[in-house]
Amino acid sequence: MSDTLLSVQGVETYYGNIRALAGVDVEVKKGEIACLIGANGAGKSTLMMTICGSPQARTGSVIFEGRDITRMPTHEIARLRIAQSPEGRRIFPRMTVYENLQMGASLDNLKYFNEDVEKIYTLFPRLKERQAQRGGTLSGGEQQMLSIGRALMARPKLLLLDEPSLGLAPLIVKQIFDAIKVLNQEQGLTVFLVEQNAFAALKLSDRAYVMVNGKVTMRGTGKELLANPEVRAAYLEGGRH
Repeated sequence: MSDTLLSVQGVETYYGNIRALAGVDVEVKKGEIACLIGANGAGKSTLMMTICGSPQARTGSVIFEGRDITRMPTHEIARLRIAQSPEGRRIFPRMTVYENLQMGASLDNLKYFNEDVEKIYTLFPRLKERQAQRGGTLSGGEQQMLSIGRALMARPKLLLLDEPSLGLAPLIVKQIFDAIKVLNQEQGLTVFLVEQNAFAALKLSDRAYVMVNGKVTMRGTGKELLANPEVRAAYLEGGRH
């Protein structure tokens, strides 16, 4: 039995006639944190959305737990327990924190609902304080916590995080990354992370990829890419970290 949870093989994704992904190969093993770094517009979010089936890959394949999910509709992919916290958070602004978490809950696992909510409140105590407040009135950091919490309510085997630190203050970024570490190390959750904060992402990750213009141009462990002079020059502000 392979320990590969997700395997993206030769994937090309298009928006109309524009090719956004050009033969992408990525692998995520069970129990690890993998990250994908790259500049704005490199295709990182497109890869996340292609894994979830919207848009679907035109060529290549997406394999999850040994099963080809390339042509599956998004709602069926979600049932396989792949959950995403998308770029821009996309919480329900008129719903309370608690109602947003309800929306994320898997219908198959409602017997665990109260237990799961408590786990999220333990992970993000701020959400417990704000549970009756509407999502749209939360700060950016609180909305990001809620977006991750909502994804966790589906009891995922694979958590996809798209730009979780975008636009957040450094202190909040640290809280978010600490929470990802806890989920992975204490709960054994497999995480695939797209992140512009290359330093924080590489430091946290077991496996890492660099994407440029829809192609994976480098791969290695997080440590290897952190030490790579090209990566340092391009993504780590000239290696000042």
